[in-house]
Amino acid sequence: MLRLFVRLVRRPLLPAVRLWRRNIQLRVVAATLLMSLAVVLALGFVVIAQVSKGLLDAKEEAAQSQAAGGFAVAQEKANAPATVDGPDATDNKVGRDASTWMNSLVKQLASGGQTAFEVAALGAGTGEQALPGAQGVKGARASGNVDPTASVPAALRRAVNHATGTFKTFSEIRYTAGAGEKAPEPALVVGKRLTDINGDPYDLYYLFPLTQEEESLNLVKSTIATAGLFVVVLLSAIAWLVVRQIVTPVRMAAGIAERLSAGRLQERMKVTGEDDIARLGEAFNKMAQNLQLKIQQLEDLSRMQRRFVSDVSHELRTPLTTVRMAADVIHDARVDFDPVTARSAELLAGQLDRFESLLADLLEISRFDAGAAALEAEPIDLRDVVHRVIDGAEPLAEHKGSRIRVLGDSQPVIAEADARRVERVLRNLVVNAVEHGEGRDVVVRLASAGGAVAVAVRDYGVGLKPGEATRVFNRFWRADPARARTTGGTGLGLSIAVEDARLHGGWLQAWGEPGGGSQFRLTLPRTADEPLRGSPIPLEPEDSRANRARAAADAAGSAAARRQPADGGDRSPIPPRSAVAGAMPVPADPTALPGNGARVVPRPAEQAPQEDRSDGPDGPDGR
Repeated sequence: MLRLFVRLVRRPLLPAVRLWRRNIQLRVVAATLLMSLAVVLALGFVVIAQVSKGLLDAKEEAAQSQAAGGFAVAQEKANAPATVDGPDATDNKVGRDASTWMNSLVKQLASGGQTAFEVAALGAGTGEQALPGAQGVKGARASGNVDPTASVPAALRRAVNHATGTFKTFSEIRYTAGAGEKAPEPALVVGKRLTDINGDPYDLYYLFPLTQEEESLNLVKSTIATAGLFVVVLLSAIAWLVVRQIVTPVRMAAGIAERLSAGRLQERMKVTGEDDIARLGEAFNKMAQNLQLKIQQLEDLSRMQRRFVSDVSHELRTPLTTVRMAADVIHDARVDFDPVTARSAELLAGQLDRFESLLADLLEISRFDAGAAALEAEPIDLRDVVHRVIDGAEPLAEHKGSRIRVLGDSQPVIAEADARRVERVLRNLVVNAVEHGEGRDVVVRLASAGGAVAVAVRDYGVGLKPGEATRVFNRFWRADPARARTTGGTGLGLSIAVEDARLHGGWLQAWGEPGGGSQFRLTLPRTADEPLRGSPIPLEPEDSRANRARAAADAAGSAAARRQPADGGDRSPIPPRSAVAGAMPVPADPTALPGNGARVVPRPAEQAPQEDRSDGPDGPDGR
């Protein structure tokens, strides 16, 4: 479930991930954006913290000064002597109780603030248990519809009630219902314990709203945010422009390199200026020019070689025909010669046959090299081709003491292919198997599955050494270079065979083990131009040493399972795979690889030395 969830989440992100990996300009701009954003945020936090601290410090200093003056005035009015009349009749103690005097005091102190502060008075012990013997101001009073009980924090009240001096804290000014829907405001609250006109204690609080400071701080925040956003965008644009100046020539060079690799060797970079990018462009152009020159030289040399081979092959046909006629006359009259001369006539005829085969193979190779090989594909039944090849190889098999067996020919094996080229490939494989089979049977297996058909030729001769299965298709390759090519084929048989297979869009692959024989597999698509995805016949045969060892291990495991006690439950073993040479393979080989990929089993030390595997259809050297 977790894997499925990751897959579902990852699928829509794949285009963005692919763009991120392929676009260096996007990565640089994104990195610049993130780093500049981090710097702006850090700088903004520092500036806002400093501005906030400065505003609060100034506010606290002004508030404490203002509150100290108010506390002094309030205590002075409480200590003033009583008067009967005069302009300050509102302050007379005579005829007035403490509550009336407190209401008048709060109103007078708040009138000097002009909305800069509010004043609240609480009786001693308000919010807590009343102090013993306290007979003074009861209840709470405040100016400006302030709710004093909700606006003054309980912690500040306890501090003022239990100690002398001035105390301050940050809180919110909350208003009563008479103020309408006025929202709470942040404020600085300063309080102190004083005495009233009767000498009883009460608490006087100054509440300083922080609205202006909050507005100033918000202005600073918005200014920093706007400036920071502008700086981030500006830095990103600068990074994009700078990186574009560097990435654009690199992209141009990459595009030109791709076109050069596609064969357009005349492509060059546009160079302007004298900076590092210009020097890079000049070096790139010089490299491309030298590469074009070298490739043209190699193409000219290859063209000359192909033309030379073709011309020599054609030009040699006329003198070869004359020499062949003379050699046939001499070969027919060899009975009248002495034994040495007669043997020379036989050798001459044999070498002329080989010379003609070599010329024919060289002409075919030159057509492949020149790209002039044409495929005449038509629906054919590979069984007919296989039987024709076997009929032609029967005399050689009888001479070698081998028997050629065919498996899988009970059903039609139809494919669109060139019958002449397929027959040439199979003839080469079958004759090579007979030549190197050491008198043992040669098995030709046909199969068809999905969109592919396959023919495998299996022999039980000397086999292949490790690494030879990939080199056996090289031109003129020999397993033993010390041996001279005095007999056999031209050494081009398998090279032409693999080119014929590739011309069909198919595979020709080899497998072998020292002393255990080899198997060559030809896989062709059912329909021309259809890509191959597998082969109906496994490259490694069922009767290889590795498969026989696995079969033996399976058989041993089955026998051990049968010997288990009856109470062990159902232990019926899986039947081991058959090791019979004629057994039919599994219907598909999903691990088949294109080309001439092969698998070779290392040779045991006790096996005899291997013979030359580069023979062809005409002898031991044509493979």
